[in-house]
Amino acid sequence: MKDGSKQKVFTLLVEVGRKDGDGLPKGTTGAALMCYATGIDEAEAVRETVAILKQADMAPLDVSGYGTREERLAEGHDIPDEELALMDRALAENAVIVAQMTPFHD
Repeated sequence: MKDGSKQKVFTLLVEVGRKDGDGLPKGTTGAALMCYATGIDEAEAVRETVAILKQADMAPLDVSGYGTREERLAEGHDIPDEELALMDRALAENAVIVAQMTPFHD
């Protein structure tokens, strides 16, 4: 593996709309999903996350990236241990972890 091609974990906030079979609570108009996703760069992490959410019958509308753990810590973010553990798991499993879902209501 070349230098610079190492997997990193990115924090992404994904807004999803409604779609049949999406599993979101009745009466909601969509949701915000806090995800930890691996990628060589943020673009790859976003592509992987969107693809996995679509496979899960979700309708991704928008993705906001908050950077890697290192970038977030450098910016002074306070990252709780539970969040760090989920980031470690995403990296170990080369996976997308949905850590939190906030449903949207009208």
